[in-house]
Amino acid sequence: MNGNGAPPRVGDATTPSVSSTGARTKLERGRGALGPALELVHTGRAPTRAVLTAELGVTRATAGAVAAELEALGLIRVDSRPGASAGAAGTGGGQGRPSHRLSVAEDGPVALAAQVHSDGFRAALVGLGGRIVATAPGKVTVSADPAQVLGAVVQAGAELLADSGRRCVGAGLAVPSAVAEPDGTALNPLHLAWPAGSPVRDIFAECVKDAGIDGPALTGNDVNLAALAEHRHGAGRSAQHLLCVATGHRGVGGALVLDGRLHSGSSGLALEVGHLTVNPEGRACHCGGRGCLDVEADPLAFLTAAGRSPGPEVSLLQQARDLLREEPEEPAVRAATEELIDRLGLGLAGLVNILNPDRIILGGLHRELLYADPERLRAVVADRSLWGRSGGVPILPCTLDHNSLVGAAELAWQPVLDDPLGALA
Repeated sequence: MNGNGAPPRVGDATTPSVSSTGARTKLERGRGALGPALELVHTGRAPTRAVLTAELGVTRATAGAVAAELEALGLIRVDSRPGASAGAAGTGGGQGRPSHRLSVAEDGPVALAAQVHSDGFRAALVGLGGRIVATAPGKVTVSADPAQVLGAVVQAGAELLADSGRRCVGAGLAVPSAVAEPDGTALNPLHLAWPAGSPVRDIFAECVKDAGIDGPALTGNDVNLAALAEHRHGAGRSAQHLLCVATGHRGVGGALVLDGRLHSGSSGLALEVGHLTVNPEGRACHCGGRGCLDVEADPLAFLTAAGRSPGPEVSLLQQARDLLREEPEEPAVRAATEELIDRLGLGLAGLVNILNPDRIILGGLHRELLYADPERLRAVVADRSLWGRSGGVPILPCTLDHNSLVGAAELAWQPVLDDPLGALA
């Protein structure tokens, strides 16, 4: 115990002096385990201290010290009360006392997450575990000046932070464009009015700094971040080779998570799946091609195929969703559904042949198309892909609401997951 009666923290200056090499080694091992331990709790893979001990490969005493340190930092909660739920969560055996339950701190720090799309923006505060604490949708005209839009979304987030009184660990931004590394430029914001190569990371970081928000400010592609969020908290959990394909407000994006890490290519531009050709005689694409998945399987393509003129009242995504849900058997809507499923299936089959994923997850309107006729989509993928014929690749809907926002928050949380003490010092 330290002077105030609390258990000693790993690496705490008030921890009693260590006289033996073995004790020092144990202390340093525990401190090095803080990040891995926090990630296990963050992703729901360590619901109890017994599971944490097993996953980290340390002693019970070390796991207890690590959990106590994370609790002292305000990041997790350790519940030692016995109860039936502890046994259900896993204690490492059916004998003895139930293991302490671990959970993220509901009143702990948050990350500011922001997303910009063709219909406006949304800001949110996201805690550990991918929990959205507060959100502030905003509908603005996305002008040719990215600073105007990013300033508005950061201001909305700053107001959420002021109202919450929470500590902020940093900020993350999701944009509908490939984000080139290492410069953080939006290479091809085709569905925004922004110039190609806009320095969105620098602009976002400056807006965050001007708003008085502490921590790093990071930026990524919206579908990449959606895939990261789903892999950690949603439909992609436990997948080793996860392919995510989604269409939001305009266009189609893709992402690949390999062994828990986003595959972004040599400069952040991998998996531009929207520009796969799925209909050589199809619609002209912004990229200069024709019949790309980007213009053959997004909300505008669905509305057009169904003979509906989009209106300005709500987003294109919402209009397409409403039509699919409210009039699924109307002949034109049904024909449009089948057309988009076939185009999407053709694109997925090509990706399966190249990437050999062990799971595919679909987001945005593609999730709704999967719900509408899962057998048709799976049959197209199986028929057109070599690996699909050999047993099929699971195709699942994304399960997180606002997964790009949650993924943007993951960018800001990553330094804390890497080094909780260093990041929060």
